[in-house]
Formats: sequence, structure tokens, C-alpha cells
Amino acid sequence: MTEPRPISRHTAFGTAKLMPDLDCEGGWLLTLDDTPQSYVNLSDPTHLEFEYTRRLGHLADVLAPEAEPLAALHLGGGALTLPRYLAATRPGSRQLAVEADGPLVELVAEVLPWTGLGIEAVVGDARERLAHVAPASWDLVVTDVFRGSRTPAHLTSVEFVRLAAAALRPGGAYAANLADGAPLAFAAAQAATVRAVFPHSCLVAEPSVLRGRRFGNLLLIGSDQPLPVEALARRLAADPFPARLVDGADLRRLVGTAAPVTDAGARPSPPPPKGAFSIE
Repeated sequence: MTEPRPISRHTAFGTAKLMPDLDCEGGWLLTLDDTPQSYVNLSDPTHLEFEYTRRLGHLADVLAPEAEPLAALHLGGGALTLPRYLAATRPGSRQLAVEADGPLVELVAEVLPWTGLGIEAVVGDARERLAHVAPASWDLVVTDVFRGSRTPAHLTSVEFVRLAAAALRPGGAYAANLADGAPLAFAAAQAATVRAVFPHSCLVAEPSVLRGRRFGNLLLIGSDQPLPVEALARRLAADPFPARLVDGADLRRLVGTAAPVTDAGARPSPPPPKGAFSIE
């Protein structure tokens, strides 16, 4: 049997590489300009390699009773790691992934096809697509969009988060993956933005990121109804790299005097320091 080989291709936003994991049959790593984007295990789609992806998986796990289908809108597709996870853990889920990089979608479809999983992938701008979805039609809206390792400005504002809120069914959850480092000014402003739209919110990150000791991923979550924070916190604490859930008064302290971001003042997320997301 021929071993799978790395595949490299120029896409709309850089050079994408799909590299087989020689230590894990069915495992593939997707990078864009050498920055890791997705890890997919075709043999076991419930295997979530990246810490932030596991945290999104934990959120999906506690949103509804076990195995109950969800309607999930994924803004940012990559190699469709989370949609594949939901298709495996919640069969019958209705899922739409929106990815701006058309050639990347073609590459993933060619090498890591998702036929028969109930996942639709379309090419387009995340915000434009979100603005045209039917109101109250999704249980979960996930924003995981990066351009050159930075979240685009137009996906960071109150106006954008309001579109996500309008797309959610009652009790649904909005989750945004972002990255920041000391002094966490971007994260604080994004938390203020989510809190301005949703009455219930929390933030998830590793303690070292929250203390400003390193640059890393943070997950912001919002809902119109109380979130299952206790169940989520237990799962986060049991991870190989445990994360902390921040809500209530602790989240208010993290936000401090930061104001919600509007379209007029929106900026991309800060650039990561050299080597922050490099492949080891």
C-alpha cells in the first residue's frame, strides 16, 4: 500500500499544505503559509488534536443531550474538523461550513472528502453569508476565521455578533475562536462585544494565556439563555492541557473598561509573535 504524501497548493490566501501524520493512520495536518489550520483524523473523526478544537467539541457536547442532532453553522471551514466531529457524535446534524478560500475547499474535497456526512461547504465571506441565513435557524454558530493568523476586522464587531445572535434558535450558542497575548486588550474588547449582545457569556483559555504569559487561543461563548458552564468547566479541566472557564464577576474584571467594538472602530486581531503557532 502506497504511503500518503504531502500535498502543497497555492490558494486564494497563501500556500496550503496537507501533510499525512505518519504516526497516526488517517491523520492529516492542514497548514496555510506554515501556520497550522486544522487536523483531521479520517479513521477517527472524534479525535480532536488541537486544544481549541477540543474546547469547541466540549461545547457542542454539552449543548444538547447526547447524540441529539444539532444545526451548526461554521464560519471558517479549514479541513472541516468540527463538522466531521459533529457528524460522528450527533448523526443527522444539519451543517453548513462557509470558507472564503475556494481553492482550499477544492483541495480538502479532493484529499479529505466529506461525502455522505451531511455537511455542506460553500465558498463565500462569512459575514455576508451570515447576513442572509434564515433567522433562528441554527443551534450553534462558530466563528473560526483567520487571514494571515489574524481574525479579520469585520468579524469582530457588535454588528457582526448581532447577526450571529439573530441566526440562533432560543438557547443556541455563539462561539468565536480568537487569539491574543498580553495585555489581552483585544480579548477584553471582544468579550465586551459579546456581552453587549448576549445576556449570558463566558471565556475559555489556558491559564498561561489568561495570565499573559504567552500568546494563544481564547474561546468566547454567548447565548440568550444560561450556558451549561459547570458541565463545560468539568470537561475543560480534564483535558491534557486544562483550560479555565471565566464568567460572571471574573469575566467583568477581565473586560474592565474595554468598550464593545463597532464596525467604525473594528481592527483585526493582533499579529502573533514569531513562532507562536509554528509546527513543532
